[in-house]
Amino acid sequence: MKNILVSIDFNTDENLLLDHAYQLAKAFGSKVWILHIAAPNPDFVGFKAGPQFMRDMRASELRKEHKTLQNYALELKAKGIDTEALLIQGPTIEMLLEETEKLNIDLFIIGHHEHSFLYKLFVGSVSDKIIQKSKIPLLIIPLE
Repeated sequence: MKNILVSIDFNTDENLLLDHAYQLAKAFGSKVWILHIAAPNPDFVGFKAGPQFMRDMRASELRKEHKTLQNYALELKAKGIDTEALLIQGPTIEMLLEETEKLNIDLFIIGHHEHSFLYKLFVGSVSDKIIQKSKIPLLIIPLE
């Protein structure tokens, strides 16, 4: 197992996912890729970008997320694990699957939240869709 991908959504306990990645990477000598898929720019999905203060706020949010990802990568590197962090904008499921293929990922680690029936009906679940579409092994970590 050469490449492990950890999907971070900034809504969960990322440290639990990163701890699992660390343990597996240490055991197998793997590289860890920490990935966050940010929402696409409004103009990408057919909306006007909005006033300048909204664009500035979005840019600030993306910089903060990128810095957090880089810090996670530095923590794993300090423990001796080859690690890269990526922040990509786009549709979540498609980008996750595209990156697993592009990076030759051998194991995909993703967190899973239990949601109500109505939430699943209207919003869906990223982990459920990844389970259906992924062609590589998944490690799904239940999150509170």
